[in-house]
Amino acid sequence: MGRSASDSGVAFDIDEETQLVLRSLDEFVEQEVEPIAEELGETLTNPRLGHEPDGRLTDEVLDAIGRVRKRSAEAGYYAMNMPSDAGGEDVSAVTWYRANKRLAESAVPLSNEVLAGPAGPKPLLAAAEGDQIEEYLEPAMCAEKTTAFAQTEPGVGSDSPNMDTHADKDGDEWVLDGTKQWITNAPYADFIEVFARTTPQAEAGRHGGITCFIVEDDEFELGPLNNAVGSVGRQAEVRLDDVRIPDDRVLGDVDAAFYDAMGFLGLGRLEIGAQAVGSAEWLLDRATEFATDREAFDRSIGDFQAISHKIARGRANVYAADAAGLRCAWTLDGGDPAIAESSILKWFATNTFWEIADDVVQVHGSSGLAEENPFMDRLHQARIFRIVEGTDEIQLNTIASQYGL
Repeated sequence: MGRSASDSGVAFDIDEETQLVLRSLDEFVEQEVEPIAEELGETLTNPRLGHEPDGRLTDEVLDAIGRVRKRSAEAGYYAMNMPSDAGGEDVSAVTWYRANKRLAESAVPLSNEVLAGPAGPKPLLAAAEGDQIEEYLEPAMCAEKTTAFAQTEPGVGSDSPNMDTHADKDGDEWVLDGTKQWITNAPYADFIEVFARTTPQAEAGRHGGITCFIVEDDEFELGPLNNAVGSVGRQAEVRLDDVRIPDDRVLGDVDAAFYDAMGFLGLGRLEIGAQAVGSAEWLLDRATEFATDREAFDRSIGDFQAISHKIARGRANVYAADAAGLRCAWTLDGGDPAIAESSILKWFATNTFWEIADDVVQVHGSSGLAEENPFMDRLHQARIFRIVEGTDEIQLNTIASQYGL
C-alpha cells in the first residue's frame, strides 16, 4: 500500500490488504498463540515463575516464544515487512504499523512475539550478501535463528557516534574490542550485529567510520543481565575482547553503518509507537468497563468527572497518537526517512501510553496494583518505552533540530 488512497493523497480507512492481514492475525493469535500461552498458564504472567534466579527466561518460556515465532514465520507474518527478495512480503509501513498496533491490543500473552522485534530480522540484515544470506538472513527470516542489535554502550547511549568499541583490520580479519550494554535478546541470540568504529572521527567525520559486523554467539562473552523492571531477562551486556572476525562478516559497507543504524531506529520508533497506541487503547477499554461496573456512593464511578475525564483525556491523546503513527508510516512508504515524524510519534505515543497506564492503575484502585491484573505490567512497559530507541530527551532534541533549532 502506497500513499495513493484518496483525492487528497491521505486516507485513514483500512485498505483491503491490511484488513485481510489484521483478520488473519486475529485468527492466528486465537488458533496458534493462545493454546501455547494456555499451556504455560501463570508461568507467563507471574514474574517469579518464568525466570531463573539470575533473571534469565526459563527454557519452558523460551521454547514457547520460539514456537510462536516459527509458526508465525511459516504463516508469513513474522517478517512480512522485509523485502520480497529477502523472503518477506514487502508489506507497507502502514500495514506493519497497524499489525503491531493490533497485536498490542491483545490480552493473550506471547502475542508480542508474532511479529519480528529486536530478536528478528530488520532491513539492515537484508544487506546480507554471499554466504551471509544462507547463514544468517534466511534462518532469521524463518525464526530458526535470532539476532540482536548491539549499538548501546555503558558510557555511550544515544550519543552512539562516540562509541568506544572499535575494530582494526589485520590481514583478512577484523579484531573487535569493546563492551555493549542493554542489548535486547543478547542472552539468547545465535548471532549479534555489532557496531564498531573502524575509522577515527578525525578522518571519517562524526557519522562516518562506523561498520557493522556479524558476531556469532560463541565469539563474544555474555556479561551480566540488565534486568530492567518489566523486561527481566531480556537484555544483557556483551563483551568483545580481541574477537577476530573474517572480512566476509562485514554487514553492508565498511565505514557506512551509522545511517543503516538510524534506519533501524526509525523503524523501531514506528513499531514502538504502534505498540504504545495499541496498548493504550486496550487499557482504556478495560478502564471503561471497570468504571461502568464499579459502584461507589450509590453510583457508577464513571459518573464522577475525576474518573471520566481521565478516560476522556486518554481517548483524545490516543486518537492523536494514532494519527501521528499513520502519518509517520505514510511518510516512510513515500521513501522519506521520516526523521521528525518518527521522533514525534515515539515521544508522543509513549508518553501518552505512560500517562494512560498510570491513570488506569489509579482508576482500578488497589486492585490495579495486584499482580493477577496486567495493568502494572503495562505501566512497566510504558516506562521502558520512554527510554529505548532513544529517550524522550533525544526525541525532543531531534524534533527541535528538524525544525531549525
